[in-house]
Amino acid sequence: MSKAAPSRAAAARILQQVLHNGRSLSQAIPNETANETASGTERLTQSERAFAQAICYQVLRQLPAYEWLISQLIEKPLKSKVRIVHYILLVGLCQLRDMRVPAHAAIAETVEACTQVRQKNLKGMVNAVLRAYQRQQESLEKQLANQAALSPALLHGHPSWLVKRLQNAYPDTWPAICAANNQPPPFWLRVNSQHYTSAEYLALLHAEGIAAELDSQLPTGFASEHAAIRLLQGADVTQLPGFSEGHVSVQDRSAQFAAHLLQAEAGMRVLDACAAPGGKTVHLLERYANIQVTALDADASRLQRVHDNLARMQVQADVVCGDASQPMGWWNGQLFDRILLDAPCSATGVIRRHPDIKWLRRADDIDTLVALQQQILQAQWQLLKPGGQLLYATCSVLPEENKLQIQQFLATVNDAEAVPIAGIADSAATGWQLLPNAEGGDGFYYFLLQKRT
Repeated sequence: MSKAAPSRAAAARILQQVLHNGRSLSQAIPNETANETASGTERLTQSERAFAQAICYQVLRQLPAYEWLISQLIEKPLKSKVRIVHYILLVGLCQLRDMRVPAHAAIAETVEACTQVRQKNLKGMVNAVLRAYQRQQESLEKQLANQAALSPALLHGHPSWLVKRLQNAYPDTWPAICAANNQPPPFWLRVNSQHYTSAEYLALLHAEGIAAELDSQLPTGFASEHAAIRLLQGADVTQLPGFSEGHVSVQDRSAQFAAHLLQAEAGMRVLDACAAPGGKTVHLLERYANIQVTALDADASRLQRVHDNLARMQVQADVVCGDASQPMGWWNGQLFDRILLDAPCSATGVIRRHPDIKWLRRADDIDTLVALQQQILQAQWQLLKPGGQLLYATCSVLPEENKLQIQQFLATVNDAEAVPIAGIADSAATGWQLLPNAEGGDGFYYFLLQKRT
């Protein structure tokens, strides 16, 4: 048996888990790459796991194009009992079309993967389909381009419902948003300001021969000593200077603005609602001395990540398992000076990090999420002191979850007022909407509210 086939088989099984069973990549990848292979005798190496993951990410970024190609290469869809072979074909096409894998190796190893998924009898069919694509590639790609010109969803690799919402919300820039969603994300670091300024840590990276640069697009009023750092090359994060001591963390540029915007002061009680996995919790404790932070999340299993982050960064918070929409189940009655509400959302701003979002999310999910956000926002507002501030945040680019959500909230309460964000025009009216950018941060939204005294 080939030593390379298991990674192709693992990729096919991951894609089946996501596209057929509705599991997220973050669930499916560990399930398949950490377990023994179908032979039961060997595990995937680190490079094999990385290869399988790269295939899955690329397929999910350009899924409509791959599905169209398969529809041209086979007469009818494969039946459910052999449906895994459909995902094997996706894996093979991805290598031939978009990865630097020699064609003979891509075809041979993908065909061999049929044995790994117990479909040995269909090796001939897989071989024939992949070789047909190889022969007809130029013609098929021309036909695909013609079809894509008539279908924005096919052209941009997004579901039709999402394309329509992006077109309505961003009539001039929606193609750029889609393009950014289909690119691998930049690698951003957050420096622990208790140990280094960003410029000091950048010098450490350069001394280690690691290419990196400071965020050069900080808005007015954002201190450069806290700027994010973008790595310009791949790196094992655990080997970065001071990582194990908590001197640096991985966090997207856009998410790093949360702690700055909250502007906590010594002695304040701060609630990080929906806190897991704890990146923003830790950032608050790094940034502001002598604050009392409560990290709340309803998912007990995800709270372990909060504990892990707190331990690595050597900071302390009160970690609570509870429902942000039902405070009476966990709240002790003491009001908070600051609340960071990173609300559950569609995650349409982080698709480039999680391309499965495009195919797992449904149009009717948005209304459900909007209702939940409103419920949580109303509940959290009751926990805020008069004169206190609440920062509403999402990793969404959809107005329904962002500025329209806040407009609805402001229309229903009489003691809330918008706080303008320094350096961000119109933020008191519409908030701060960041869009995914090829070299910048993820899509994110912030709105700062203050409770009248």
